[in-house]
Amino acid sequence: MRRLFHHWLYPGARLARLVLGEKGLEAELRVVTPWLRDEAFLALNPAGEVPVLVEDSGAVIAGTQAVAEYLDEMHPDPPLLGADPVVRAEVRRLVAWFDTGFRREVTEPLVGQKLALRLMGNGTPDSRALRAGRANLGTHLSYIAWLTEANRWLAGNRLTLADLMAGAHLSLVDYAGDVPWEDHPAAKDWYMVLKSRPCFRTLLADSEPGLRPVKHYADLDF
Repeated sequence: MRRLFHHWLYPGARLARLVLGEKGLEAELRVVTPWLRDEAFLALNPAGEVPVLVEDSGAVIAGTQAVAEYLDEMHPDPPLLGADPVVRAEVRRLVAWFDTGFRREVTEPLVGQKLALRLMGNGTPDSRALRAGRANLGTHLSYIAWLTEANRWLAGNRLTLADLMAGAHLSLVDYAGDVPWEDHPAAKDWYMVLKSRPCFRTLLADSEPGLRPVKHYADLDF
């Protein structure tokens, strides 16, 4: 059976789990701790980052976008990258948007300060970073609302990797209890439909002892 090396705190690893679920593919989930040096894991990916997918054949695919696009190419039903070059370009743009801009402006300040520091036992949260992350989050939620004004999903009328990447990040921010959903009803409606999909079930079951999610985290109706 294929193996996915992951950690629940990493959005890229969450994206890989969502893609596997959306494709109906089985994989043995192996948790690794990227901030601890593991020689066996480094032999698979010298960068020491998750996700890493290992196929039955021994093929190793490492990296967020590489794993997601590999799975979509190898298992094209349902298609998650897009049906034509224009859509694929937009999906890739949005995947990069959420995994660079959103990560830098929201995920790292909020999830990094509220969850990662506690998990690693490494200091106390920086209140300035938390304030900045919350302010930035509002801008991104407004952008999600704008994207879904004309279409059902972020890159068009079909679910794509763009939605799953955004959901991977937002699910972590929501775990920490920092998403003001009531102030952004359009973004809330989009996320409610997304997290109701079967592929989200394993993410909504995530829970770290001593680091519990907010009460509504796994509630499909908030």
